[in-house]
Amino acid sequence: MSEAGREPLPAAPPAVAAAASEEKKGKEPERERLPPIVSAGAAAGLDRGAKGQMPPFSSFVSTVSQKKEAAENRSSPTHLVFPNIKNVRDLPPICVDVRQKQRISIDVLSSEMKPPILPEPLLPIQPKTMKDFQEDVEKVKTSGDWKTVHDFYLTTFDSFPGLNTAFKKDATALFNTIEDSGINAKFVNAVYDALLSTPQDIQKTVLKGTINSLLQEWKGPRSKDDLRAYFILLQNPQFNNTSTYVIYAHLLRQIATLVEADHHFLVHWFKKLSQKRFKQLVERLLQFISLRLFPAKPEEFPPITKCSWWIPSASKVLALLNTANNLVHPPLIPYTDFYNSTLDHIDLMEEYHTWQSFGNSHRFSFCQYPFVISIAAKKIIIQRDSEQQMISIARLTRKRADLKKKLKVTFVGEAGLDMGGLTKEWFLLLIRQIFHPDYGMFTYHKDSHCHWFSSFKCDNYSEFRLVGILMGLAVYNSITLDIRFPPCCYKKLLSPPIVPDDQNTPVGICSVTIDDLCQIMPELAHGLSELLSYEGNVEEDFYSTFQVFQEEFGIIKSYNLKPGGDKIPVTNQNRKEYVQLYIDFLLNKSIYKQFAAFYYGFHSVCASNALMLLRPEEVEILVCGSPELDMHALQRSTQYDGYAKTDLTIRYFWDVVLGFPLDLQKKLLHFTTGSDRVPVGGMADLNFKISKNETSTNWLPVAHTCFNQLCLPPYKSKKDLKQKLIIGISNSEGFGLE
Repeated sequence: MSEAGREPLPAAPPAVAAAASEEKKGKEPERERLPPIVSAGAAAGLDRGAKGQMPPFSSFVSTVSQKKEAAENRSSPTHLVFPNIKNVRDLPPICVDVRQKQRISIDVLSSEMKPPILPEPLLPIQPKTMKDFQEDVEKVKTSGDWKTVHDFYLTTFDSFPGLNTAFKKDATALFNTIEDSGINAKFVNAVYDALLSTPQDIQKTVLKGTINSLLQEWKGPRSKDDLRAYFILLQNPQFNNTSTYVIYAHLLRQIATLVEADHHFLVHWFKKLSQKRFKQLVERLLQFISLRLFPAKPEEFPPITKCSWWIPSASKVLALLNTANNLVHPPLIPYTDFYNSTLDHIDLMEEYHTWQSFGNSHRFSFCQYPFVISIAAKKIIIQRDSEQQMISIARLTRKRADLKKKLKVTFVGEAGLDMGGLTKEWFLLLIRQIFHPDYGMFTYHKDSHCHWFSSFKCDNYSEFRLVGILMGLAVYNSITLDIRFPPCCYKKLLSPPIVPDDQNTPVGICSVTIDDLCQIMPELAHGLSELLSYEGNVEEDFYSTFQVFQEEFGIIKSYNLKPGGDKIPVTNQNRKEYVQLYIDFLLNKSIYKQFAAFYYGFHSVCASNALMLLRPEEVEILVCGSPELDMHALQRSTQYDGYAKTDLTIRYFWDVVLGFPLDLQKKLLHFTTGSDRVPVGGMADLNFKISKNETSTNWLPVAHTCFNQLCLPPYKSKKDLKQKLIIGISNSEGFGLE
């Protein structure tokens, strides 16, 4: 970086001056290359927008200081003012030559990595305990003297050793394990919770100290104490304020450029945070990205061309948090909490094409971090990618292209123009027939209320392929199917997400657990769990072998879970292997041909690289909608024909429906739409309509499922409406359903 345009700085201390001298000579030690992302994304590029040299850190701080000069004397903790920072040298730029050859799953993380263990510096004895600190804060309420508290913040945040001295549980212990960060989390929380209520000079002191810490000259690998310091600084609530974003960005960049082994430690430390603190970290990063993309006051930030590394660095740190969240069962927060709705307003197809064209280069794309892209946005990407594929394929093979055209349905002997209703009705009727028990393709499990693939052997599995095609067509035509497959099915559909070129490569095979089995056959899963926890002699008491039995068309057939399985007894020592092999047999091997045909059918329509962006749960939502109901949202988006929303009957209707328990609300939705789940776009996408049915009030409500329409007689009382509505929605099969 040239010296042109730099602000004159006071004489620097010898260490800083020496570093600057080395910088001029071009001899600054090279920073580590950014490691592969620990997420479901592809390459983690770091360039975004036009390329340009990054201005000095000091000029960033000084610029923000000038813009905030008018607020210098405010005492509000939410209006922080940067002082003029002296002796500040440039932070080394993040490495932009970042490549990742393949997508790395969180499952790949080993339980123990062995990075080089650096000797930790000797730390002084912890000067204050949490109790001491809290007593000092309490004394301020009577004395008004903040000096003791100020001194604590000054010495703690002035350096990485200071942070470790204050917050490390034991200054003499190494804490070099992934399972224990060695940090007194309660003390950290107490200090940060008190910080925003302190005078502004204390808050400035913390920011100054953070800057000093980040300006430390790094030589060689980071120690575990350094990682602890990063872990602590990242939780600073001051970074919620845009005036601190320059400092926050540099903190994120240093964390993003740590080596993979260091990231591994941070990931496991993140997963030990409380749900509240973890969620705060995620929300802070999402807000940082959103406000950098669409700043309310653009003058607060450097030009986007001067800080193109901000968003990639924040995305990388988010990826670490996402990985930590996925390692915990159940997750600390829902995966949807990582969605950034701001991205719905950018050109996502440009992001997708960048990812497709430069996935393994240094070009950044949000598609490298798909966990931040909402399911609604992913649906748009898939549909538009499909349309573009349709145009390309049409030039080659007419037949396959037809599958990806918008469906238009006409029923023989019925006049009508398909505006979407006939297509939906066609899907509904077809699904009912396919999953009928008489066909024997799928088995319905009453305990789990879901269907699973029949393991019966047959000569032709083409019908399973047709079911897969039907599901793919529903996705591309935005039709919500009333299908009850377990989550495991969608995990298998993404194994792999792209059809392999080699036809001999197995498809639809995924890692399965007893939790997956429990979602299909809960009683069997419970029995296997009992076997695993049994304290007696398994071999003598259960008398089982590595052979299982299945009934097929009235005939009992036996299958060995491993070679010679009928002669291998199940013992206390090998029972885990037995359970895993049995689960794999039920969910993978015994239905391989059926599911492979289903897989190829689905991917013959959904042959899009955009599927790599999806989680199994998101595929399920695309196919059969979300189970989360918001009846208030349905009320706001409902259209009326013959009624006004202020009519007495309509007011009765919504009073009754909003007071329904969830099961009756689901029945109402199923009665009127053919499915009790919500499409990707939410309730508004249902285009729900209530029409006036000019018939006797003794009649029950009638639904036209192909149009999501409810025909409601003008009932005179709320009691009568509620009674008739419950009868109608609870007995919809065979009458009242068109």
